[in-house]
Amino acid sequence: MSDYIKLETQNVNFYYGDNKVLKNISIKIPANRITAIIGPSGCGKSTFLRLFNRMNDILEGARVEGKVLIDGVDIYNSHIDVANLRRRVGMVFQKPNPFPLSIFENVAYGPRIHGLHKKKKLEEIVENALRQAALWDEVKDKLNKSALELSGGQQQRLCIARCLAVEPEVILMDEPASALDPISTLKIEELMQELKEKYTIVIVTHNMQEAARVSDFTGFIYKGELIEFGPTPDIFEHPRNKLTEDYITGRFG
Repeated sequence: MSDYIKLETQNVNFYYGDNKVLKNISIKIPANRITAIIGPSGCGKSTFLRLFNRMNDILEGARVEGKVLIDGVDIYNSHIDVANLRRRVGMVFQKPNPFPLSIFENVAYGPRIHGLHKKKKLEEIVENALRQAALWDEVKDKLNKSALELSGGQQQRLCIARCLAVEPEVILMDEPASALDPISTLKIEELMQELKEKYTIVIVTHNMQEAARVSDFTGFIYKGELIEFGPTPDIFEHPRNKLTEDYITGRFG
């Protein structure tokens, strides 16, 4: 059975003002898989990731050409409800960014914004999200404590729980473990493997080992162009493009 394509870009160019950051990118990202986007700093990886929840829209002079599709629907169509899109496509950032609220209120924040106020239902959602984020057992007795008291690794898992609480379909992760210690990194990576059962995950990472360990597919972006995309073992063991090989083997980057 062929993989169902959840996300797709067709001939996408992206500009900040006159600066062309992404060049003619076409890619098909399958559902319920982890897709890693690799490439040197400043190559356009994060800009590419943010196409899928229109986070680039908030930047002055941002402009997209081509199509960005979720389930075959162009999300840059004028009829698209951007708030709903960002519920469907959650984002986890490089640096954990919990709100200065309790652990409970961090996770309940999204459902509350979407109009859910029943205490019992919120409690269910919070517990479920924290369990999915492998954090429940560590925090269940201190849900009313400030989220800022958690360790960096716990804060990042809390941000994942906050993302999961609104039941997204896609999770975008922008270097989610780059600020964490090795043990916390391993927990995040194990968590991603569990989450792909339910979600489509796209991760940007500059860490080759991480991409090789966690992803099913890998795309290599260089100077705004998608140089190569395919199953992760193929990209790392048998790259078709010399640039990909040079980057993976550390000749530049």
